[in-house]
Amino acid sequence: MSEGEQSSLLVVDDEPFNHTLIKRLLDAEGYTDATFAENGRQALDMLQESKFDIVLLDIEMPELNGFEVLESIKADLNHRHIPVIMISGVEDTESIAKCIELGAEDYLAKPFNATILRARLGACVEKKRLRDQEKSHLDQIRTEKKKADELLTVILPSSIASELKATGKVQPRGYDKIGMLFCDIVGFTNYCSGRSAEEVVSGLQALFTKFEEINTKYQMEKIKTIGDEFMAAAGLTNPDYEPLLTVVKCGLEMAAAAPKVNADWKVRVGVHAGPLVAGIVGDQKYQFDVWGDTVNVAARMAGAGNPGAVTMTHDSWLEIESECQGKMLGKMDIKGKGEIDVVECTGLL
Repeated sequence: MSEGEQSSLLVVDDEPFNHTLIKRLLDAEGYTDATFAENGRQALDMLQESKFDIVLLDIEMPELNGFEVLESIKADLNHRHIPVIMISGVEDTESIAKCIELGAEDYLAKPFNATILRARLGACVEKKRLRDQEKSHLDQIRTEKKKADELLTVILPSSIASELKATGKVQPRGYDKIGMLFCDIVGFTNYCSGRSAEEVVSGLQALFTKFEEINTKYQMEKIKTIGDEFMAAAGLTNPDYEPLLTVVKCGLEMAAAAPKVNADWKVRVGVHAGPLVAGIVGDQKYQFDVWGDTVNVAARMAGAGNPGAVTMTHDSWLEIESECQGKMLGKMDIKGKGEIDVVECTGLL
């Protein structure tokens, strides 16, 4: 199939005889998909209803002349890219110049010369092909950018992703008081023994999806998962004036939800609140993370607690005791902290 057979043409001329002549010439050159309009107004209506690759436009016509139609086409953002070849029986340099100034691709004088017509149409077809190719590349770039942006917001908190896209980097930040939560599955290693990879991963997916849902409810930010451990923060990307109470409430709900997702699973939750530093590390693979003593203490609390409860230091308990039920677990030797009093929160008042 030739390029001509793939191109749709709109011929605008008020003389029926010219329709017959032009159709014969176009057919001979392989341009078999041609539509004819008798005047400029009809041509504009046809452009709104159908797609055309090239317009052959006569200058001297009733109702709307060729200049007016050309000006209207080039003013329409949906049609201005269509190549327009002006045709006229008058060899008028001033008219030719005006057509080019208004955006016409070329000018063709009557009577038509088949060789020149072929060359003019061929040039327009090639220009359209290059434009279509460019548009396809741009569309592909936009699609890939959208995918990259969506992936970035999955990997990073939305506010952090926006900053990275806008500036190309993320400024590390220090926070005065952030609530940290660590949650791990009791006996997960033994659970994995004798089970297929599909069953293990499917179970984790269901549990962590539920945890993400609970995190969203409390406007917390999931930081990451490490094996069977789920790590999240309150007050990091959304303001929270009681971040410790928020992570306690979230932790209690997560502990209650785990057996409902899988009857074999119970979780331990550790929480702490205080200052920390947050930022992005990595170049080829971005990782948003948090560091500081607050993070370490919350992680230690998760390891020290009992299944189904939220564990914290006694000092932390004093901040929330008016709203929670709990019991003293006594002094425990916590790595990096020495012996400290640990409290288990079992519910809300």
